[in-house]
Amino acid sequence: MKKLLTILFIVAVSIPLYSQGDIDEQDKIFFRNERTVGINLNSNGFGISYREGKRIDFLNKRIVDIDLNIIKHPKEIRLSNPYVQAGGSFVFGKENNVYSLRGSIGNQHEIFKKQDLGGIAIRYFYSGGPSLAFAKPIYYNVLYYTPANTYEIKQEKFNEDIHSPADIYNKASFFKGFDELTVYPGLYTRAGFNFEYSKEDKIVHAVELGASVEAYTKKLPIMATDDNRAFFLTLFVSYRIGIIIDPYNPESTSVPTLFFKR
Repeated sequence: MKKLLTILFIVAVSIPLYSQGDIDEQDKIFFRNERTVGINLNSNGFGISYREGKRIDFLNKRIVDIDLNIIKHPKEIRLSNPYVQAGGSFVFGKENNVYSLRGSIGNQHEIFKKQDLGGIAIRYFYSGGPSLAFAKPIYYNVLYYTPANTYEIKQEKFNEDIHSPADIYNKASFFKGFDELTVYPGLYTRAGFNFEYSKEDKIVHAVELGASVEAYTKKLPIMATDDNRAFFLTLFVSYRIGIIIDPYNPESTSVPTLFFKR
């Protein structure tokens, strides 16, 4: 994952920012508020996000983000029962699926402005706020062999004292265990760079690279091990798509107008 993020960063910053592109003859919006959605790839998972950006001045925006991410443990290894051909795969030793819901407020500052249709605008941003982690227990379909050389299946949580990969048929339904959610409050902050490259003045296409720090009041019980963490230092890359909002003429920058042109 770190190699992937390094490669993406090198590619992003090595694009010829100052090369001459097509002349931009589009009508410009001065007060450039924005709404975007993003797909996040983190060094410990993945997720989606929503952002509102409000112009403060010529170079700065106030940004508000809501993220939903899946947090994974570095020791997760997907297996399947070697003695059962019809069984599904599972992560042996995993006790909970953990999801984080994060809300943040921060600033975005433009370093290099886009000069033409083939250019890239570069900004840096930082934000922070509260985070809630939700741990949902995982149930497994566990095989119990009978004296008649058959077996029955029981749904159980993982127990490191009695379960082995040969005992597990597959995971139970994803929805089983939602009534046993445990919530862990925390805080997080992040910072990074935004590379916006859209050729449409009113549409946003951007790649973001950065790092985040996330801390919770207790260790998040992802795996049945002693090295679960309450503190996460994470690298991330995300792709964002959205629209520029003109507060004085919002109809001209609505989603149907921009993405479904006749």
